[in-house]
Amino acid sequence: MVNTTAEQKNLTFEDLLGGAEKVGRLAEQEAREAEVNSTVSENVINLIKETQLSKLLLPKDYGFPQIDFYQFSKIIRKVANYNISAAWLAYLYPLHNSLPALLPKAERDKIVEQGGLICDVFAAVGKAEREGDGFRVSGTWNFASGVNYSDWIGLGVSMHFPGEEKPEICMPIFSRKEVEIIQNWDTFGLRGTGSNQVIVDDVYIPNERILRLEKIDKVSQPPDADYDRDYPFYDVPYFPAFYIGFPSVALGGAERILKEFKEQTEKRVRLVDGIRESESPRSQRVLAEMMMDFHAAEAMMVKYIDLLEESRKGVEIPRSEFFAIRTKLIKNCVDIAVRSLMTLGGGALYKGGAMELFIRDILSVATHKTSLYEDSVAAYGKELFGFDGGVRG
Repeated sequence: MVNTTAEQKNLTFEDLLGGAEKVGRLAEQEAREAEVNSTVSENVINLIKETQLSKLLLPKDYGFPQIDFYQFSKIIRKVANYNISAAWLAYLYPLHNSLPALLPKAERDKIVEQGGLICDVFAAVGKAEREGDGFRVSGTWNFASGVNYSDWIGLGVSMHFPGEEKPEICMPIFSRKEVEIIQNWDTFGLRGTGSNQVIVDDVYIPNERILRLEKIDKVSQPPDADYDRDYPFYDVPYFPAFYIGFPSVALGGAERILKEFKEQTEKRVRLVDGIRESESPRSQRVLAEMMMDFHAAEAMMVKYIDLLEESRKGVEIPRSEFFAIRTKLIKNCVDIAVRSLMTLGGGALYKGGAMELFIRDILSVATHKTSLYEDSVAAYGKELFGFDGGVRG
């Protein structure tokens, strides 16, 4: 068992929320540097560790407070109020650091005790050949968010286990020394996430470090018979639970955009008619409609989590329904960002301003494959008419 401290055991949700605000504020102060370097700084990473955000999703027997989905969403949203790239990492690091919770206990303890950060790429683009009690793996993966500061890296691979009829999607977990990292992250938005490329060349991975994702997704439980029934990521559909942070990031970013829009509009006087915009029905109407869209997005977040909790009780929820709710929420947030820009006009275009950065980042959140609205409604529509939506959540 991993040694714990009194500070870890005594952490409350309010402590974690306060830590999230500290991380967000620091990342906002360093936002320009992160844009240039295509990654948040080590200062931000160290603060994510110091505030224990990177470990907040570990099972409680490791000594950390076991928060629920509602609390997790609020923590990520808080970071996103200040910086979306930092929120992306503050979501993914604790989530990925929970991956060992699905490994056999001995390997789980080993990785957790080492204490390093974990990143991953689900795309099963790697190749694997069976060797002894494991596999030899090779491949190239892009979009490894936070890999610059990770000690462990999970990578998607199709693997064919003895006795199984066909290959299955798995995620072997590599140590940093077993991979090569290529700095190729040069993007329109989310630049601070440092989502670089990873190359693996003929590396042996034992069975104990392989997550069998298809099995986990069907029954999200560790291989041990006696496990923590209160742990939020057990006994729920794995991928819908795993993806909960993406809409949380979007909500936090949209909340900040609304704040910026209101502040900039209150100060604005149009040269055309000399009317202060805060007194004009034009901007009053725009702000009111954006606020209603935002509240609708907040309600969808609650609905999403409610469905996860229903599924824990054995209720069968179509995976495409999770997908559709999540992407509609994110679309609402994107619509708020675009409408803010189009209403504020050219003054919002200047590089380095909060509005410019948040709009770019929130648009980039919507490009993630789990956030694509058109894909989600197509899949949901199929399931509503009784066909297989063909998505995992």
